[in-house]
Amino acid sequence: MIRALKLLTVTLAVLFFFKGCQAMTGETMGENIDDGNLTSYVKTKLASDKLVSLTRVGVETNNGIVYLTGEVETAEQKSHSGSLAYQVKGVKQVVNNLQVIKR
Repeated sequence: MIRALKLLTVTLAVLFFFKGCQAMTGETMGENIDDGNLTSYVKTKLASDKLVSLTRVGVETNNGIVYLTGEVETAEQKSHSGSLAYQVKGVKQVVNNLQVIKR
């Protein structure tokens, strides 16, 4: 009986902990990890492309929505960066906030 009560207490504590993680970020633990992976995959895809200079492009992901920020030199680079990000499996939407700054 005491063992069952201890097991129930531990189970409830673990569930409370995971629920608390979701409450702080608005995401479940799995969603948070998935967003981190998506960010990494998008950065890798952009870095491997010769048209895009990743040094001035920031990538953030929230609930499968990828946000691109920073500067590029041409409108073509801006459009191409958005297209590359959208090609990554799991990306639901791309918000392309890149600014075209001619140098």
